Amino acid sequence: MLERSTQTNEPGRCATLLPVLARLPQPLALLEVGTSAGLCLMPDLYSYDYGRKAIRAPAMAAEPPVFRCSASETTPIPAAAPQVVWRAGLDLSPIDASNPSQVAWLETLVWPEQTARLANLRAAVKIAATVKPRVLKGDLRGSDLVRLCSEAPKDATLVVFHTAVLDYVSDPADREAFAEQVMRLSPYWVSNEFPRVFPRIATCAGKSRPPGRFLLSVNGSPVAWTDPHGASLEWIADEA
Repeated sequence: MLERSTQTNEPGRCATLLPVLARLPQPLALLEVGTSAGLCLMPDLYSYDYGRKAIRAPAMAAEPPVFRCSASETTPIPAAAPQVVWRAGLDLSPIDASNPSQVAWLETLVWPEQTARLANLRAAVKIAATVKPRVLKGDLRGSDLVRLCSEAPKDATLVVFHTAVLDYVSDPADREAFAEQVMRLSPYWVSNEFPRVFPRIATCAGKSRPPGRFLLSVNGSPVAWTDPHGASLEWIADEA
């Protein structure tokens, strides 16, 4: 604990990101900041169960996890996963999914008795160890993000996203500067954070704020309230 910091990499959050990613112009180039082991960079390789609709992962050597998410009736659940042709991530302390000791730290951070969540994490780690998503050491506030954005293929839609990351950037000015930079670098910025992280976005989400929920937004516009681990999704975006 003296040598490491909290670095939860919850792949279940892909269940709440999927309805947004599937609606963007395909194919996608995904760039995640605060990516840890890159488990959220592979939303197209997992299976999902939204109750009224299920999405199956493509056949792979490793058995994919199945993320169960309770979605509101107005949530635009896609018929299939998005098409991802490029994926990369930035992190101050990247995790190697093929390194047992580093993966053990991720497992340690799963809350006690959450056996299903731990099983899904292990399944996602096996896929990451095979796919090996590109994960680089870098700071979201520096030139690393600019350089990585420039490497994305021009014939794909670049999406810069993050989940439960900007809360660790303590200075609100730094968070706003990051948001402004991303909007210059990428046509789509997807944020999945506690509403306190970007108060101006939260103000646009209305006065009713479900306790303990993240606010999912696209390019600064509120889209949905989400469970921090991807277990539920309440769509609030106007169709227009």
